[in-house]
Order: sequence, then structure tokens, then C-alpha cells
Amino acid sequence: MVKVVLAYLLGSVSGSLLLGKLKKVDIRQQGSGNAGGTNAFRTQGLLFAIGVVVIDVGKGFVAARWIPLLDLGAAPALPDPNLIIMWCGFAAVIGHCFPLWHGFRGGKGAATAVGALIVIEPWLLLPLAVTWVVTLAMTGYVGLATVSAGASMVPVAWWMDKVALLVFSVVLALFLLFTHRTNLRKLRDGTENRFERARVFSNRK
Repeated sequence: MVKVVLAYLLGSVSGSLLLGKLKKVDIRQQGSGNAGGTNAFRTQGLLFAIGVVVIDVGKGFVAARWIPLLDLGAAPALPDPNLIIMWCGFAAVIGHCFPLWHGFRGGKGAATAVGALIVIEPWLLLPLAVTWVVTLAMTGYVGLATVSAGASMVPVAWWMDKVALLVFSVVLALFLLFTHRTNLRKLRDGTENRFERARVFSNRK
């Protein structure tokens, strides 16, 4: 449990808000109001967004890779040692979305989830990346691409026949659906921002 809490606290370190303090900006007051990489790119530019993504992916990786290895004394034995890795990875994602250090107003969890998946099961990144790129290229909607990418992990995890991984994938996919609920609502209402530069297939004449 202590390791999970540490992972959450690490996840609460927001890349955009940390770099924003250096630049004296709070991107939660700009653009979509979200503290994630997409809003960082739209409001502050490419270099700022790259820095945000590196930090957010990195903390997911560290939470899943190194925190479970900490020697914190006696702890209950788990039936599957990979469970603590998954718990720590997911705790970092929750920390990113609801950061203790930043008034519980963070990003939507995608970049941190990617960092955790590098450790938990890197093969899941393949369907995730392909689905994200294809959906973004076809629609131009980043939120829809992220939700679709999250959902794509579930059948692959089922095919891999790993119960714990399947449960983790379902929970993560549902969590990404929850954090992107505003995007989906705007998409339904026709008010969602479209990333036209990433849209390969369009109806332009």
C-alpha cells in the first residue's frame, strides 16, 4: 500500500504545471483548461509539449519500474508479483489526473499510462499506437483517438490470456473513457476541437 501511495504522489507531479511554473504560465487557464500534453502543444508550442510528455511518460515508467522494487520492509505476499507493478502504474495515472500537489486538477492520464505500459506489457503499445494514429488521421479528434486506443488494448490482453493484464486493460480503458468524457460530450454536440493538421483523410475539395 505504501508503494501505491508513493506512485500516486509521483504521478501528482504534473509535467505541464512544473514546466509552467518555470515559464510563469498555468495552461489550466488557457485553451481547453486541461493540464495534458495536447493543451500544452496548442497553447505553448512543440518544445514545451515535448517536455511535458517526457515528464508525464517518465513518471509512469518510474512508478511501475522502480517503486515496486523499493525495500520498505515486510509486506503481504501477492499471488502475482506483477500486481504491485500494475497497481503502482495505475496509481501514477490517477495521480496525474487528480494531482495532490496541484489542487486535484491535472491531465487525462494517457501519457502516464503509456509510461506504465512500457513496464507492464510493452506489446500493448502496438495496438494502442496504431489505433491512436489511424483514428487521429481519419477524424482529427485527439480525445476520440485516445479513448479508441485505450479500448484497443482489451482484445489484445484477452488474446494474450493473462487475467491480471486483462483486468488492468479494462480498468485503464474505462478510466480513459471517464477522463475524456468531456471530449466525447463535445464530440456528440459538434463542439469538439479538431486537430486539422493531423487529419489525413478529410472532405476538403
